Amino acid sequence: MREKNNTKIVFGAIVAFLALIVVIVIGILIKSATKPKDLEGLMKGMHASVTEATPQKGTISLGNTSLYDELPEIDKYPITVKGNGDVDIEIFSSGEKAGSADDSWLIDCANDFNKEGYTTSDGKSITISVRKMASGTGADYIASGKYLPDLYTPSNELFGNYAIAQGGDMELYKERLVGNTAGILVKKGKSYKSANDVIDAVSKGEINVGYTNPQTSAAGLNLLLTLLNNNGGVDSSSASDALAKFNANIPYIAYTTQQLKTSAGNGTLDGLVSEYQAYITDKSLTKEYDFLPFGERHDNPLYIVSKSSKNTAELEAIDIIYDYLSNDECQELATDKGFNGMEDYKSEITPNGSEVIQALSTYKVKKDSGKDIIAVFVADCSGSMNGQAIAALKDSLSNGINYINENNYVGLVSYSMDVTIELPIEKFDMNQKAYFQGAVNNLIANGSTSTYEALTVAMKMIEDASADHPDAKKMIFLLSDGQANGDYTLNTVKDALADSEIPVYTIAYTDSADTEQMKQISSVNEAASINADSDDVIYQIKTLFNSQL
Repeated sequence: MREKNNTKIVFGAIVAFLALIVVIVIGILIKSATKPKDLEGLMKGMHASVTEATPQKGTISLGNTSLYDELPEIDKYPITVKGNGDVDIEIFSSGEKAGSADDSWLIDCANDFNKEGYTTSDGKSITISVRKMASGTGADYIASGKYLPDLYTPSNELFGNYAIAQGGDMELYKERLVGNTAGILVKKGKSYKSANDVIDAVSKGEINVGYTNPQTSAAGLNLLLTLLNNNGGVDSSSASDALAKFNANIPYIAYTTQQLKTSAGNGTLDGLVSEYQAYITDKSLTKEYDFLPFGERHDNPLYIVSKSSKNTAELEAIDIIYDYLSNDECQELATDKGFNGMEDYKSEITPNGSEVIQALSTYKVKKDSGKDIIAVFVADCSGSMNGQAIAALKDSLSNGINYINENNYVGLVSYSMDVTIELPIEKFDMNQKAYFQGAVNNLIANGSTSTYEALTVAMKMIEDASADHPDAKKMIFLLSDGQANGDYTLNTVKDALADSEIPVYTIAYTDSADTEQMKQISSVNEAASINADSDDVIYQIKTLFNSQL
């Protein structure tokens, strides 16, 4: 009897287990059936309504615009070392010298200097203030005259030459503070012997390499000039053609070096542009990559700004500061932080300012390698964007129009609770620009936030437009505060977005923006995520348009 009872118990347990499996399988099948997997499924499963606005033309400016016009107030780049001496010398410094940890050399030396109590010959106390900013951004401030430091130390002389050629009142004071050089990092095991071998391999489509925006990054500008000079010079047609061929095989151009390093960590790149100091201090990079130097050395030159207006005490203070930064203790610290390596490498190129200007002009024209670009702007018009954020969004789009090449195909989507196709994708000629401006003028912020539904619509618009332009480069620009409360989430659309291979450049518009969410969106297909509040978003978005569109 007990054996029969045991058999019943075992049988019942088996039946219950099988029933549980059936329930789980049915649940999975139901969930699978109801979860949209592809773009068509996402469009059909969307609860938010999708409407198309009637385009209205707006008035556009035909005047020449300049990035200088929208440079943010200097407080957007806060002082990282603040001196309070009778003679305080402010230095604009590139990030590898004015950051944290291994990038803090100038910060550390400036703090130590300020504790030492140095004085001029007439007894005035001397201190150093340091303001960190990208080499290209510093050059823009100086060339425009919007804000002038006392000293400027970019990564190399390229942006210094550029600023002088653009009318910047400064002169080279010392060719070197600390030694460094640019290079291409290539995964170990590759057979390339030089950076030029890698450049050739990229042009042939043999290797995936990322580099940074040459309009802001010294390393990116160095690579651009190296490529052009290796192919006949910056103003030659052969160099222009070589750049187009090279860019045709670049998966994307990063906004920052840090973005490139993240991509390297994800294993998506065979090579990337970097500096020796960043390479040698990062064990993950030295383990995975070899370093191949190129171009002009990155010896962190020092420029005096507005020398003619400086008094005797200021000029004396600058000499004292340079002597201090050059002493054995500071130089040993620099070596500990990865500088002063590869001392036997000599510069391969020495471009002047006019060549730099010509190179950047060539880049703007040829960066698309002759391909069409299909881009959709997705504008967050939810209630959380009301006020300064939506005003900054509209201003940045209006002012950014002149930085978008006319060969591109552009559309505009807005969203709150529902999604509106404000402007279907068309060639960005004068007519489309006027309609684009009219659509921007009419944007109003209110309601909830269907971010991922709007991204779905933008993907579908680009997919449809790609039928007529199968070889076009595709991109989406999401302008938002990053908050989302629609039915769809990033997980809902992530697979479709990855399959589309459309990079989504995200621009956060408020101090309280969910920047982590924005970064996650951009990381799906390796695009830039810009945290730019309303004070400087116009400048940042113009820079982004200039490099991508």
